[in-house]
Amino acid sequence: METPFDRIDFGILTALQEDGRLSNKELSARVGLAPSSCHARVRRLRAAGVLGACRTAVAPEALGIGLQAIVFVHLQNHDRSLVEGFRDHVLSLPEVVGLTHVGGRHDFLVHVAVRDARHLRDLALDALTSRPEVATVETSVVFEHLQGTLPILSAPR
Repeated sequence: METPFDRIDFGILTALQEDGRLSNKELSARVGLAPSSCHARVRRLRAAGVLGACRTAVAPEALGIGLQAIVFVHLQNHDRSLVEGFRDHVLSLPEVVGLTHVGGRHDFLVHVAVRDARHLRDLALDALTSRPEVATVETSVVFEHLQGTLPILSAPR
């Protein structure tokens, strides 16, 4: 955004992060603005890329997902085209919930959701270790996954 956030912007961000389904009327009441002014601010925050898409959480079990894992991937080489090619490949896989490119011992952390252990093994063998840029793959089963939110660090005074 071109202008810094003010306390109203921080109020809008905090309220929508807590409940992205708030109506404009409810949101405007929470932050103390007229509905038209609140709507204009939300539009401005969306246009600036500060507010992204709203999503609904779906229970994994309802979709036949019985297992989640984090797959740690170390690449053979760190050439930009190989890194980006691997990233694009992984993001095309329907089992991938999230992808994090990191520094340190591993290059990527791949969060996957699969039916069962056999599905996880097949995914690792067919979609990951078969890639020429992959040096090693290490898998850890997720026992519990809790989704947090980004902190709204501070509002101007």
